[in-house]
Amino acid sequence: MKGFRYLEGVATLELSPEACIGCGRCVEVCPHQVFVLEGKLSRIVDLDVCMECGACAKNCPTAAIRVDAGVGCATGLINEWLRERKIRQVGKGCCS
Repeated sequence: MKGFRYLEGVATLELSPEACIGCGRCVEVCPHQVFVLEGKLSRIVDLDVCMECGACAKNCPTAAIRVDAGVGCATGLINEWLRERKIRQVGKGCCS
């Protein structure tokens, strides 16, 4: 999905440089290369490619990353895709 962009300026992703220890987990798990390591710290290079999946925040050992996973464009696209195909959404069925 490299090169895929979402709406500009709406991603909820935030990185606290003070809490970052430069482990690089966010760089490893982000499917859109939102982060880079510079020196010994992570940095957001392109906020508008963030799909707000939350993988970075879940894997950050110091909670330096905050994102409201599941509220952004990616969720809207996935829900629309599920609705069009009449596939039951997570959290709306008998097993959730």
